Amino acid sequence: MQMNDLTVAVSGATGYAGGEMLRLLSTHPHLSVRTVCGHSSVGETLGRHQPHLPRFADLVVKESTAEVLAGHDIVVLALPHGQSGKIAAELAETSPDTLIVDLAADHRLVSSAAWEKFYGSSHQGTWTYGLPELLLADGSKQRENLRDTKRIAVPGCNVTAVTLGLAPLLKAGLIAPTGLNAVLANGVSGAGKALKPHLTAAEILGDASPYGTGGTHRHVPEIEQNLNGVLGADAAEGPTRISFTPTLVPMVRGILATLTADLGEKAPRTAGGDLDAEALLGSVRDSFTAAYSDEPFIRVLPDGQWPRTSATTGSNVAQIQFAVDERAGKVLVVVALDNLVRGTAGQALQSIHLALGLDETTALPLEGVAP
Repeated sequence: MQMNDLTVAVSGATGYAGGEMLRLLSTHPHLSVRTVCGHSSVGETLGRHQPHLPRFADLVVKESTAEVLAGHDIVVLALPHGQSGKIAAELAETSPDTLIVDLAADHRLVSSAAWEKFYGSSHQGTWTYGLPELLLADGSKQRENLRDTKRIAVPGCNVTAVTLGLAPLLKAGLIAPTGLNAVLANGVSGAGKALKPHLTAAEILGDASPYGTGGTHRHVPEIEQNLNGVLGADAAEGPTRISFTPTLVPMVRGILATLTADLGEKAPRTAGGDLDAEALLGSVRDSFTAAYSDEPFIRVLPDGQWPRTSATTGSNVAQIQFAVDERAGKVLVVVALDNLVRGTAGQALQSIHLALGLDETTALPLEGVAP
């Protein structure tokens, strides 16, 4: 491919996810951003809203319509949930060969019933799921399904952290599919750029609060869909059950997921039937090594080193560490990632590369920003 020979349009370009997508594309050797779209910012230059992106500062924000987006090789929809479906349907008619990438939830779920229950609107259909490292029941990974696709649904950021942390152990039978528990600390950028009183500095600084509690968060069916898929079970009716509690904390970016699971049928035990904690620890380590040793964007940390959100800021790498809680009879996994990069725009770009036949790692940062 020649430099900048594929054109890109980003809808929702003035938001956090859209801005992060543009940042990753700013130095891309093959993809050239030609159009940026928004809503309330139409007619203004992008530099007024994304001053950290000087390469695109003079681009004028256009209306987010299928007519404006048509004609590009790649269209990225960084829109709120429920808004991308209509535009995508119109684009499919006018630009069937365009690669469309949805950063929202509209096309992630397989089950229409699950979508309607958790989102309260009509299901817009299911696209190819954009998590390349996702383990599948047949031993392959999701990246094979992304090759040559024209429609990509990018996973939720919380979903990414939980899925990467639990899938290898569930597939190995080391943890049980029921009784899974996930508590996540989330940076406020995950809530979007719209002005909300509880996200102002006066409210969030010095505060931490849960949301989407008691199984009501919209990421629950997506997590269970992924983990059921690892087992080869029905996306919505499979055995996986997770208690998922995200917590808003006073940091800009990042997710720290603390995951606990009961022991599975294949967890090693002594001749007397007790947990063999040392053997289990080795099996957990082997499972993560088998799943991720060749993955450039997943790092299982050395013994004694635990994930930190600050170490992943600006990076497309997820960090993972684990332990066996012998007394409680559980496995602990901790995952850290940048919600805007590894959790959204970074894996979107990974998936785009696979769909286009490009090197998956192109223009994606391995290093974080510290302090």
